[in-house]
Amino acid sequence: MSQETFLPPCQLYLITPPAIPDLEAFGKDLEAALSAGPVACVQLRLKDVDDATILDAAAHLMPICHDHEVAFLINDRADLALAADADGVHLGQADGTVESARKMLGMDREIGVTCHGSLHLAYEAGEAGANYVAFGAFFDTDTKQTEHRADLELLTTWDEVTEIPCVAIGGIKPEHAKTLADAGAHFIAVCSGVWGHPKGPAAAVKEYVAALEG
Repeated sequence: MSQETFLPPCQLYLITPPAIPDLEAFGKDLEAALSAGPVACVQLRLKDVDDATILDAAAHLMPICHDHEVAFLINDRADLALAADADGVHLGQADGTVESARKMLGMDREIGVTCHGSLHLAYEAGEAGANYVAFGAFFDTDTKQTEHRADLELLTTWDEVTEIPCVAIGGIKPEHAKTLADAGAHFIAVCSGVWGHPKGPAAAVKEYVAALEG
């Protein structure tokens, strides 16, 4: 998921809702979203479920992503990313090291790391071999409790000093997307802004893409 792999330079990075009660219905929403415009990645982020539920969701949703040439990552768990044959894993600060995930997953899978609002954590992740880092939250979000805030200068500094892509996350609405991209974000991570859009996920993706290209 390198910066050079996807055009335009800043693209959408979709995160699933924390609960997916109906996989069939969500699969249709995912298909609609990915058909509506360029998306770089989908991260499966289910909370408070067992491993079997995560693997079942991956088996159902990953083929949809691959049909659209979209990378499919699993949140938190490198072992489940391996078991699901996913394209990679996204690690929080308490989800194990990049080194251990790389040893488990090999060199061909993506590893991303949450770095909150810290350049120091991002440098550590990059030196350890992460493929990308994620900064946020930039705005208020209902998806998860935000203990950390990031600012635009962080994106600009990171973009100037390294070639490792960064993801901006946290309450990002279409009207925020271009500002974050101009500041240096290579990917815009969105969850409720797409799945909770009143006109549906396809309309949401179109709005975000238009904002990024505007």
